[in-house]
Amino acid sequence: MIIHLPALQRIPQPWKNGGGVTREIAVFPDGAGMDDFQWRISMAEVTESGPFSRFDSIDRHLTVLSGRLQIDLPDRRQVLNPGDSLAFEGDIPVHATPLLPVIDLNVMTRRGQAHAEVRHIASGVILPSDLVFLVATKPMIVTANGQRYALQPYDALRFEGLEGEPISSGDGYLIAF
Repeated sequence: MIIHLPALQRIPQPWKNGGGVTREIAVFPDGAGMDDFQWRISMAEVTESGPFSRFDSIDRHLTVLSGRLQIDLPDRRQVLNPGDSLAFEGDIPVHATPLLPVIDLNVMTRRGQAHAEVRHIASGVILPSDLVFLVATKPMIVTANGQRYALQPYDALRFEGLEGEPISSGDGYLIAF
């Protein structure tokens, strides 16, 4: 099964801490809220400095898609440029300062219930697992199961139980559960 998830159809939602807006790409179980998801994929726009929302028992993986973001963790400071990622526990204090306005990709998994791998891909084969999401960062063409999908920036495809391996031409991020 392949589901196209266009970026233009995502509904803005306030951050848990009220400091910004996120757009959910997918969540499991379907319809789960911030307190009961097993995994969640979203994109956010970061334009102001402030603390990250705290998520107890959640592992987070943040990838900067555009802009530049300074992250202050309890033990270090890290600056993320486009394509840079950072994995951290959601229950530690984190402060972010956008050095340039940021769009980021967020993957959150409930510790002990789900695990995700996030990796950058360029043109080539997408190695499927039981459940894979592809988020395009630029216009991208994906061919899978005899169908051709034209993705715009930040569109996503959800692949589930595929036969064969999809082929992409373009730039994006894979999230495999």
